Amino acid sequence: MYRPAIARPPRGTAPLVPAPTLALALLALLLAVIAPRPAAAAEQVRISHRGMSLLADLQIASGNELSDGVLLMTHGTLAHGRMEIMATLQDLLAERGINSLSITLSLGQSERSGMYDCASLHDHRHSDAAAEIALWYDWLVARGAGPISLLGHSRGGAQTAEFAAAPNRHGGAREPAGAVLVAPAVWWPGKLAEDYQHSHEAPLAPVLKRAGELVEAGRGDEVLEDTDFVYCAGARVTAATFVDWYSGRQAMDAPSSVAASRLPVLVVAGSDDAVVAELPERMQGVADGERVRFEVIDGAEHFFRDLYAEDLADLVEEFVAGL
Repeated sequence: MYRPAIARPPRGTAPLVPAPTLALALLALLLAVIAPRPAAAAEQVRISHRGMSLLADLQIASGNELSDGVLLMTHGTLAHGRMEIMATLQDLLAERGINSLSITLSLGQSERSGMYDCASLHDHRHSDAAAEIALWYDWLVARGAGPISLLGHSRGGAQTAEFAAAPNRHGGAREPAGAVLVAPAVWWPGKLAEDYQHSHEAPLAPVLKRAGELVEAGRGDEVLEDTDFVYCAGARVTAATFVDWYSGRQAMDAPSSVAASRLPVLVVAGSDDAVVAELPERMQGVADGERVRFEVIDGAEHFFRDLYAEDLADLVEEFVAGL
């Protein structure tokens, strides 16, 4: 039977790769190049402060060292460093080659993790956040961290902005590279009373007056029983805590702190965010497109879930790369 000869390469040359095999090899190489970096698991770390142990989650991108730089992240109201938006962002940023440290504010509790339990006594201060951010910043510096940038979400965005406006208020010589504020909280005179009435269908003024009188009398540790506080109904809260959270001050307003800062800042809003719907209006006159950028992700709500988290991570990556 006749069989056609098989073509062979000249002696001493490599055999030809069939076209389909070559195409598959090239495709595999392309996928290897564009595939996201594997995200290493976050490592829990701790520091001591005022007799408490404070927790944070450190995530180092594959192939990176801490000296390559790190993003210091702060969560929102009564939340924690591994809440959905923070954990998701840490993973997405690691895929993009960005290290991050997501802290959990103590809120007066040692080893705090998870959402703050409304049934627990509220004996903490909104104003303590900047000091704890400073502690973690110094912890990173002591471990040889490269450029340190900041990121805060919601109330944590306002607290991060407060720290960024005066990073050395709590001692030290800190020089953050920049700050990203994700749906940061805003404030103006009367806002807290409006929010309290809306949330609890009760006026703020009588409770704040009673708490203020106790603080002035040196009885700030006295507990107000069955008191509506933040999103906790019928909570137990010290008078000093209630006054600190509800007296209101400009430091609670992210746009005001951004205006007072010298750092490069990226502020990101969601077009469907009902929590800080006033943010775009409040950023007018603050964002200049140079030192202060303001970006709106169309369709995103307050927590930037699903694919909106990818859009957010892309903005953060671009911003950090430009610092």
